[in-house]
Amino acid sequence: MDMAYTLIYLAVLMIVVVWWLVKQTVSLRPWVAAPAADTVRSEGVRSPMTEAALPSSKLALGVFLAVATSLFALFISAYSIRMEYGDWRPMPEPMMLWINSGILVLSSAFLQYAWNSAKRQNEAGTKFGVLAGGSLALAFVIGQLLAWQQLSDGGYGIAENPANAFFYTLTGVHAIHLAGGIFALLKTVRRVWRNDSSSASVELGVELCTIYWHYLLAIWVILFSFMLTT
Repeated sequence: MDMAYTLIYLAVLMIVVVWWLVKQTVSLRPWVAAPAADTVRSEGVRSPMTEAALPSSKLALGVFLAVATSLFALFISAYSIRMEYGDWRPMPEPMMLWINSGILVLSSAFLQYAWNSAKRQNEAGTKFGVLAGGSLALAFVIGQLLAWQQLSDGGYGIAENPANAFFYTLTGVHAIHLAGGIFALLKTVRRVWRNDSSSASVELGVELCTIYWHYLLAIWVILFSFMLTT
């Protein structure tokens, strides 16, 4: 992927994140009077107090995604500038990276299924989706470790060449973001299994994890496509 197209892709991704942030913010209706604190919550129905709390979590995620997009844009810009020097020798892309890409696509798809199930209050579907999505996300991280091991065994260590260092850095930062998402997903899985929170809280947790996974998939597509062509 050409550098210009990569930056355009990231710019579009940033616009999507900002649009999503604005959409969540304008959905607030502060002029609507809040009910008393002892408002009864019926099963599967969100109280207005819960609705008021939703945008804060989404806003935090949106800000984080905007910052992460800027971070990856800086990394890719530095990558593009550094590759112009004569000592730059591109690395081969092991087949494991293609397998990992497919795993991440499936992980994102299963979490979307979990979110759809949560919105329909389908407990079995929600459990299946978060478990399958989380397991595949963990498989992706393990697959990345295997890819790094294959490259290291083939003589492509991190200190051998600037291209190697950038490869390990970019894929490593992405894997760290995904590992953080797995930690958040584990908390959501515990909520789903223990049923110790309202259905609205479970749905919110699954929604945030799904959005985060879609974002990481988009970032991975950018990184992998860029490294394939450079």
